[in-house]
Amino acid sequence: QVQLVESGGDLVQPGGSLRLSCRASGFRFSLYNMGWYRQTPGKDREWVASIYSGGNRAKYADSVKDRFTISRDNYKNTVYLQMNNLKPEDTAVYYCDANLPHTDSHISGQGTQVTVSS
Repeated sequence: QVQLVESGGDLVQPGGSLRLSCRASGFRFSLYNMGWYRQTPGKDREWVASIYSGGNRAKYADSVKDRFTISRDNYKNTVYLQMNNLKPEDTAVYYCDANLPHTDSHISGQGTQVTVSS
């Protein structure tokens, strides 16, 4: 079964840190570019970060650059999002996404809630 399962979301105070994980199964993880998106009620889904299949290149939205780090472990079929210096505006449901390069094929997870509040 093709699946992405996110975990690690929580309630955290401003300035705190969280690490999200997304475990893949049912497809050849190492071939896919992986990304994280987030969404808040009433807003469109926002791209946060992406990492290429080989893990050698990553990109970030300006809003999270220098605070978030995306990484992957192709042996564990898992992608991570390390989030530091969290702000209230980072509050959202975070989704993991897998994209087969040069195609419109996407796989998305069910999301994990991150709440940044004092």
